[in-house]
Amino acid sequence: MDARLGRKFTHIILLLAGALWIWFSRITPQDALAGNIIAPRPGFQAPDFDLPTSQGAQIALSSLRGQPVIINLWASWCPPCREEMPALQKVYDSYHEQGLEILAVNATSQDDVQAAIEFSTRLGLTFPILFDRDSRVSRLFQLQSLPTTYFVGRDGLIQEVVVGGPMAEALLRIRVERLLGVPSP
Repeated sequence: MDARLGRKFTHIILLLAGALWIWFSRITPQDALAGNIIAPRPGFQAPDFDLPTSQGAQIALSSLRGQPVIINLWASWCPPCREEMPALQKVYDSYHEQGLEILAVNATSQDDVQAAIEFSTRLGLTFPILFDRDSRVSRLFQLQSLPTTYFVGRDGLIQEVVVGGPMAEALLRIRVERLLGVPSP
C-alpha cells in the first residue's frame, strides 16, 4: 500500500512540475508580437514585415499570402550571397509565372544601398530588392548569418530555413517545387 501511495505522490509532483514549467515558459501574445520569440523556424508563421524597394514602393509579406515566397536576407559584400543571386534569378524566371515570389531583403544597416542597387542592376535581378535600413527585419528574423533564406508556403508558414550559402540552383529548384506542390519524380 505504501509503494502505491509513493507512486501516486511522485505522479502528482511530476504533473505539478510540468504545469509549472508550462506556465513559466509560455509566450504571451505581446511577446510574440514584439518579436520576443525563438527565431522563425519551419512550421511557424513567417513574421510579417513591410519594406521599401529602390523605387520607393512598399512591399508587405502579408500582401503575398496565397503565394509561395522565398525570403533571402543578404548583403552585397557577402561572397556567398553574391554567388547564389544568379541561381535565385534563374529560379525566379522559371517559377514566377506559377506564383513564386522572391523577396531579397538587403541587410542595409550592414551594407551600402548604392552598392546593393549597383550589384542587383549589374546582375539584372528582376525580383524585388527590399531595404532593411533599420535592421527591423533582421531582428524580427533573428538574423545570425548571411545569407539566410526562408521558404514560405502559400499559407504563410515557414517550410524550410537555410542558413548560409551559396545554394546551388538544383537545390533551390527542389525546394521551390516543394513550395509549389510539384510531385517528385
